[in-house]
Amino acid sequence: MLQRAGRLAVHGLVTIATEPTRLALNVSQAADRLGVSIATVRRWSDAGHLPGYRTPGGQRRFTVEQLDGFIDSLRPAPPARIPTGR
Repeated sequence: MLQRAGRLAVHGLVTIATEPTRLALNVSQAADRLGVSIATVRRWSDAGHLPGYRTPGGQRRFTVEQLDGFIDSLRPAPPARIPTGR
């Protein structure tokens, strides 16, 4: 089933661009931004860890916002403050 979400269409687990998206990075550019190999970006994308979408030609694309959100998700949460009762 194909669902449209703005400029993207979701078909199963694959998201396909229905219109050109500004600031979209290819796999190589995403790897450079994340400081990992191209193979790692593909592996994370295939596993669903790294959000992105595919062009109608099947190429992966990632927005800067998606990559930044992924990086933020890897940061540990700050420790919870325990009330001291003061």
